[in-house]
Amino acid sequence: MIDHVSIPVSDLDMSQKFFDAVLAPLGMTRMVTLPERAAYGKRYPELWLNLRPEMGRVPAGTGSHLALRVREEAALRAAYDAALQYGGSDAGPPGPRQAALTSYIGAFFTDPDGNRIELMTFPAG
Repeated sequence: MIDHVSIPVSDLDMSQKFFDAVLAPLGMTRMVTLPERAAYGKRYPELWLNLRPEMGRVPAGTGSHLALRVREEAALRAAYDAALQYGGSDAGPPGPRQAALTSYIGAFFTDPDGNRIELMTFPAG
């Protein structure tokens, strides 16, 4: 089982503003703020941002893919909208998707550093 995930960021202040806005609709808040890292979660730190000032933007189509499960489609859409408002780039607007074993509602974007993020919810049905 995965306990937490860390992603590199080139500008911690900018990334904190981005993730503060994106993760709020998902019920996650910033729980740790240190000079070179920050962490978000619901009850404990699950997603860490690690400052890497020498890092350039992740080239398109490379790097990691982080998928976050969302309880409701409205929260997914609010988080996606916040991502675009706070410096993220669209990589697939909210809508139906087909996974290997089931269908779901998903949205894709990159953070300001190019880290790829997916939001997903499984409608009752």
